[in-house]
Amino acid sequence: MARIFIVGSGVVGTATGKGFLHAGHQVTFIDISHQRLEYLRSQELDARDVLDLRNEPDAFIFLTLPTPNVGHRYDLTAFEDGTASVGAALADATGDHTVVVRSTVPPGTTEGLVQTLLEKHSGKCVGEGFSLAGNPEFLRAATALEDFRHPWMTVIASRSNRTVERLTELLAPFGGELRTFSNPAAAELVKCAHNIYNATKISFWNEMWLVSQALGLDLDPIAQTVARSAEGSYNPLYGIRGGAPYGGVCLPKDTQGFLGLAESLNLDMPLLKAVVQVNDMLIERADREADELAAELA
Repeated sequence: MARIFIVGSGVVGTATGKGFLHAGHQVTFIDISHQRLEYLRSQELDARDVLDLRNEPDAFIFLTLPTPNVGHRYDLTAFEDGTASVGAALADATGDHTVVVRSTVPPGTTEGLVQTLLEKHSGKCVGEGFSLAGNPEFLRAATALEDFRHPWMTVIASRSNRTVERLTELLAPFGGELRTFSNPAAAELVKCAHNIYNATKISFWNEMWLVSQALGLDLDPIAQTVARSAEGSYNPLYGIRGGAPYGGVCLPKDTQGFLGLAESLNLDMPLLKAVVQVNDMLIERADREADELAAELA
């Protein structure tokens, strides 16, 4: 049985904590919201407003704090405050605690922000006074608890092999595919790319829906057919290499030509335009690198 603290007890934190409880671990929820604490206590859960690590055995401390956006940036205010409070608690800790970043954060946050705050407020160093890892969540709001108890993917990242091993021992029993990384930024980018990919797919089919509406077509059977015919849909490894533009005959022809069709229908297709622009940018980059290499060899 592991000792676990959940810092930030919203949807993700509550599902995470309850999932660990169901697996037989000892869990304490931490939150600053009086209303949320009362809700958790009404379910006979151990919920507190302050993290106190004095006399606690070795524990996992999961950061499940909110990281909303404000315009085109993440607002990490609450995340920073919560992390700082964990650092202050680590200052008085006697156990060997592992802080795990589970919130969705921009790549580089675990080592660039969390580590800095923990070391500043604890007076200890990562690897000596505490351990640090990333474990991004893949929970859907409507089914968060079931998603935690039956994950399809678990990602763990830490510079410490031992920390990866300990988290693997904790999380592997829940099942699902397990991927590990030595750089926490990689795990953070996995989560961001995961969400952005889902959003991009939705927007792609919304653009196709606008076209189908203009043409008087029912999109549903068309989309279901493409989901089976397009390699980008049925082959998970298709197109994920990165660093090279698409080529051949069909992809350049149809991405460019379809923009003309959309224009004739008086439809703006910003996503398709961006697809072409990104490809043109990669072509220009490849040409520039080829020219630079040729100049070096001349």
